[in-house]
Amino acid sequence: MTIAVLGSYNTDLIVSLERLPRPGETILGGRFQIAGGGKGANQAVAAARAGGQIRFIARIGRDSFGDRAIAALRKEGIEVSHVSRDARSPSGVALILVGQEGENSIAVASGANARLTVSHVRAARQAIETAEILLLQLETPLASIEAAARLAARCGTRVVLNPAPACPLPDDLLRQVSILTPNESEAEMLTGIRQKSIATAERAALKLRRRGVQTVIVTLGARGALVASAAGTAFVRGFVVKAVDTTAAGDTFNGALAVALMEGQPLETAVQFANAAAALSVTRRGAQTSAPARKAINAFLRGRKLQRR
Repeated sequence: MTIAVLGSYNTDLIVSLERLPRPGETILGGRFQIAGGGKGANQAVAAARAGGQIRFIARIGRDSFGDRAIAALRKEGIEVSHVSRDARSPSGVALILVGQEGENSIAVASGANARLTVSHVRAARQAIETAEILLLQLETPLASIEAAARLAARCGTRVVLNPAPACPLPDDLLRQVSILTPNESEAEMLTGIRQKSIATAERAALKLRRRGVQTVIVTLGARGALVASAAGTAFVRGFVVKAVDTTAAGDTFNGALAVALMEGQPLETAVQFANAAAALSVTRRGAQTSAPARKAINAFLRGRKLQRR
């Protein structure tokens, strides 16, 4: 069984600082790092490390960043036959500032990501139709995302959509989604319900279910996640760790969640597995570099169970 991931690949240019600069302020010093990123690629790598067999559908430039991207994906064991190269646009780039407490500020130049078209989706039809799960985000054109979701839903492939970066979504797309995974700000943007508590997360999740989503998982950072499905609502506790960099924690959650669901884990167990992967990721720096291996996730969960006895 495979997971198809359709989404972005960015090269992250990261500067770690004592604190994030205020508008108009320049802060000297800090550590510079180049790393693979992009929400689609982050989730693909997280899923591969969590034990999934991944096919990645993306568009990158014919440049050195694109060459680096292909090499990095192959190193992770990710199938890249549907990662196409664009001669007109450069590969996507993200500029990331990371503060001492793990907070971050990100600006993205989409480049070739913005040229992932419906034609590219159609070319990857077999990869989507034969997958157990199609994992989507919102850093590529919405028309392509909608086309992929419709194709997956028609053939019985479960669609997991991480609605990030947040933007308005049509009900027709939401009706194709098996599992929607907004964080609090994304849930607020999609529903208009101000997010202040687990109770408001539940209200937002139920509103999204009324719009056609089968299951909604509102991620709440270290607190955990609120799950709303046909079986009812539940709160799955998270894990408190010392965060050094929160970049791609949500991507790690989604990649790990897709793997757990593909393996047939019960929904709440799958969310706990994803919470553990995300908790581990924030203890490490970078996006793809922070995604934990399956062995580390399992060990973390075993250790936490022993601590609670």
